[in-house]
This record gives sequence, C-alpha cells and structure tokens, in this order.
Amino acid sequence: MHSAKRRAPIEMTGAEFRRAGYHLIDRIADFLDTIRERPVTTGESPAAIRTLLGPDELPEEGMQVGALVEEAANLMIEHSLFNGHPRFLGYITSSAAPIGALGDLLAASVNSNAGAWAISPVASEIEARTVRWIAELIGYPRDCGGILTSGGNMSNFIGFLAAFFAKAGWDVRKEGLRSDAARTLRVYAASTTHTWIHKATALFGLGTDCVRWIPLDAQERLDVAALEQQILSDGERGDRPWIVIGTAGSVGTGVIDPLPDIALVCQQHDVWFHVDGAYGALAAMLPDAPEELSGMAHADSVAIDPHKWLYAPLEAGCALVRDRELLRSTFSFRPEYYKFDTVAGEETLNYNEYGLQNSRGVRALKVWLALRQVGRRGYVQMIADDIALARRFHHLVDVHPELEAVSLHLSVSTFRYVPAQAPPGGVEREPYLKAVNEELLTRLQEGGEAFVSNAVVEGRYVLRMCVVNFRTSQEDIDALPEIITRIGRAVATDLQR
Repeated sequence: MHSAKRRAPIEMTGAEFRRAGYHLIDRIADFLDTIRERPVTTGESPAAIRTLLGPDELPEEGMQVGALVEEAANLMIEHSLFNGHPRFLGYITSSAAPIGALGDLLAASVNSNAGAWAISPVASEIEARTVRWIAELIGYPRDCGGILTSGGNMSNFIGFLAAFFAKAGWDVRKEGLRSDAARTLRVYAASTTHTWIHKATALFGLGTDCVRWIPLDAQERLDVAALEQQILSDGERGDRPWIVIGTAGSVGTGVIDPLPDIALVCQQHDVWFHVDGAYGALAAMLPDAPEELSGMAHADSVAIDPHKWLYAPLEAGCALVRDRELLRSTFSFRPEYYKFDTVAGEETLNYNEYGLQNSRGVRALKVWLALRQVGRRGYVQMIADDIALARRFHHLVDVHPELEAVSLHLSVSTFRYVPAQAPPGGVEREPYLKAVNEELLTRLQEGGEAFVSNAVVEGRYVLRMCVVNFRTSQEDIDALPEIITRIGRAVATDLQR
C-alpha cells in the first residue's frame, strides 16, 4: 500500500459499475424477451462446456470488468439449460420471477448477513414477515417459528432436527447419540418420500435402518392403516416411534398423502408429524385445493420451496415449525462473542438461532418482493393455470393413439409412448417400452425442443411432465404430443433394426 487511500483490485467505482451493470441488464432483458425462441438446451457435452471456459489455470493477472461480464453473459445465456423456458417441464424448478432477480442483485450488493438482527435489521424483519405470509398461504399458524433456507432438503432437515430434539426422549443437545435409546428410534415414511430422508438419517447419526418404509395404498399414497399398525408393533417391541413424514406433492407423480388421517394417527400416538410440502403445499391457497392439504394445519413442521410455486429464483426454501420456542431451542447457542440478544432494549429475532447457518444471505427479499408484486390473487391464478395446463396435456395424451396416460396429480402428468407397431419378435412388451421411452427421453432432452423427465409408477418406466412455469402456455402444451410422438417413432424404427 503506497498511498493513504487504498484502491483494491476488486473495487469498482460507481461509474464502472454502471457501465458493466447497464450492459448486463440489457443482455438479461434481451434474453428474457427471446427465451421462447431459444432451444431449451443446446445439448452440449461436458467436454464441450469445459472447452468454452478456456485454460484451466488460475490467471496470474486480472482482467477488465466489462470483458469479463460480457464473457460470463455469453456463457450463461448461450450455453445453459433454461428452466425459465416455456417448454421446460422436466423437474419441479420454476421459471424465476424477474423481480426476484432484481431482488437478488440488491441483496448481494448490500450484502447483509441475515444471521442476526443487529447486523441485518431490515433483512431480518422482511424475512419474519415473509415467513408469516407463507404460513398464512398454506393455512398454517402465523405465529409459528420459521426461517428461509436454501431449499427443500435444508427445510426438511430443520423440521427433522426439531422433531429429534423434541421427541427423542433424552437430552439430545447434551448426550447426542450416546444414549442406548438412540438405537430404538423409528422414522415412518412412504417408499416414495424424497431422498432427503436418506440424507437426514445418515447425516444426523441415526442411520437409514431406522426408517420404517410404509407401503402405498391403491392411490399410491402412504397407507395410513399400515402406518398405524407399524407404530403399534414397534411400540410393543420396545422401539420408540417419534416422527412420521407425509408428503404434499411427491416428486415423481405429485401425489398428496392423506395428511388429515396421518395427523390424527400422530396425535393419538404422540408422534411428531412433519410434512414435506416442498412442491405441493402452496396449492393449499387455491379455492378448490385438494382436501388432503388441509392436514398441513395440524403438522408440527412443514417444508415449503418458494423457488417452486412462488417462482422465486434459486435458492429459496422455507421451514415452518409450529412451536417457535422449540425451533429456537433446537439451534440456539449464545457464545460470549455474540452480542445479539437485544437492540435498543428490545429483544430481537436472530436467525442464527433458528437454523443450521450463522452467516446467511438475504433469501427473503426476492420472495417478499414477488409476493407484493402479484399478491395472493396473482399466485392463485398462476398456480391454477399451471394445474389446468397439466390437465390439458394429460387429456391430449389420453386421446392420442400412440401415447398412454398414466397418472395426474396437481400439475404433474405421467405418460409413455407406445409404438403403433408391435415389439420385435420375441421381445417382451414392458422391457421394450422401457427401452423405447428411455431413448426417447434422452433424445428429447438433448434436442432442445422441450424438456421432460421420467418416473416409475407401479413398476412401469414412464415419462413425466410438471408445470411450475408461468411462461408455459396452451400453445406449448398442444405442441408437446407431436414432438414426443415424432421422436418416439424414430426411436421405435431404430430399435426394430
């Protein structure tokens, strides 16, 4: 340092930031205006993408900001898979609200650490309000405890840990898993539960063997009678049932478990009831919401993903726990080097005490902005439109001679291509259809015309489309059957050779 005023290499003046920022905003605006005309993906190989990044060595000297921003814009805009494309119908990742992108820019620029009120006063109050609004949208108590997270896994982890500390039966904070009772803990979940439960039981020391996988009923939902019988059997054996996980919109098919009935079983047996509502919980705001979603109001904890049906840019999850103080006591430690308890004599809400992170970005701003931009009525309209489009697609598949409709729940439709010609001689039908649809999916995903994914329903390999996309229109839905059957015919012809 050779002068009294420091000029760090990473600093930018306001003028420099404006030049680079205005140019980037123009590129993004043009991208949003032309996203419909672009392919969903370029289908480039990993090797091709790595080549685009240039030499792998860290540069010794820095580069000019304008050139860097232009290069980054070209890479991201010309070589990404666009989940904001109207024909992206693959995974439950929504188109991102443009106001959310602006919110992220603002949040990153101010760079508040949303771990404590004293160092992020406005961000903390915005998050508290956003949590209350999300709870209200799904019919959950507004005075619950809650926190914005990175997504569904982390939100479910928070509910899981709160349940563990509340229901384990010993002082988990002090003794950890040294208690002999740890080996008797039992978790209950349907076989279709998202893989976060495997991660949670493995990472938090219980092991995946603690999970009792409850069979499905005739509607592909958790079988409540089998659940209750398993809880009773485990109790008689000396095991400790402590948490049941219900799903409000499964990843594969969008099925909603019978949440009111599960809630009743949990109440009767003093078991924590957690709902993974990452996808489907927000459908509870609809006037004609599925009745099963009413059971969330009785849950001890719920996980929701605003980066799904609130259309927030990644990352944005939300964990809600009915007992606010229990949530705080699960994660709260107050070392002497933190002086966050009060500000101006008032007790403050410090989010480092409500989750796994201490240092946290401001995730709530983008959600709060979008909620205020469109309001409840706007979200009701968009979610209802997504569901209606999925129903339309399912109908088109059902009447198409080369497509087979399999299931429809919320905005998820599963189906498969069934060639008009019979399988080659000696080939069994189901393995043949699996091979056809696997190859069809590969070609469809790499081709860039549209993007769907796959699922397994009652042992059958099927294709899967999910609409959580405010850019998707009837035009896109109506075009999809022709795209799929065209590719399917080509695949079937190739497999016949």
